[in-house]
Amino acid sequence: MPVVDVVNLSGKKVGEVELADAIFGAKVNPHLLHEATRWYQREIRSGTHKTKDKSEVSGAGRKLWRQKGTGRARVGSIRSPLWRHGGTVHGPRPRSYAYALPKKMIVGALRSALSAKLAEQKLTIIDAWSLDTHKTKTLRIALNKLNAEKTALLVAYGDTRNLELASRNMEGVKLSATNVLQPYDVLRHDRVFLSKDAVARLVRSLDPNAEPIAVPDVEHIAPAPKAKKEAAPKAAAPKAAAKKPAAAKKPAKKKGKE
Repeated sequence: MPVVDVVNLSGKKVGEVELADAIFGAKVNPHLLHEATRWYQREIRSGTHKTKDKSEVSGAGRKLWRQKGTGRARVGSIRSPLWRHGGTVHGPRPRSYAYALPKKMIVGALRSALSAKLAEQKLTIIDAWSLDTHKTKTLRIALNKLNAEKTALLVAYGDTRNLELASRNMEGVKLSATNVLQPYDVLRHDRVFLSKDAVARLVRSLDPNAEPIAVPDVEHIAPAPKAKKEAAPKAAAPKAAAKKPAAAKKPAKKKGKE
């Protein structure tokens, strides 16, 4: 495992850290680096190019002269692609250039990029991005002490508000979090500066031998007990309605002779 010095923002050595071979000592794969760079550049391409076809250019739709008898070539519209200021045939249209790339290829390219930077001695481990102010001048002085003469990539993890404000207006300097670090950014910048927290996070996420989190198998889940309903208090029984006396039936009249 490679052992790298840890320095502070003044450029002084404050310790050492042992880096994992699987991430910072991997074999550089140029093919993976090419594929990851091509994929990233196509992802950020806007694709807003467009030309006007025959139906979009300016011009009347009338027929310029009659079909026969003039001795000239027949023509139907002044907006024809054969004419000056006419429409464009099969021109570019707005579209997306993005395509899917396997995650394993992106992770492998990131390992190759970090290993290449470490082999070129252009990767530096910073103790902490502890800036007391958000002024750009303070960060510029610190980078000069760290020999960042050209472009620089700053990789941080956690809350780095002052670093974000100080670096966003500097030409050739880019701040990246560990979860969005791209191989293209590592290759594009001359120097790469990683904080100790960022190194620990990258080792955890890029380790090819890391075991996935095992989810325990659950054979049966007992249903939750049903809540018992409280019995409603019994209401007093209504008094029985008094029965009305039945009306006496009148005797039926007999029909007969008087």
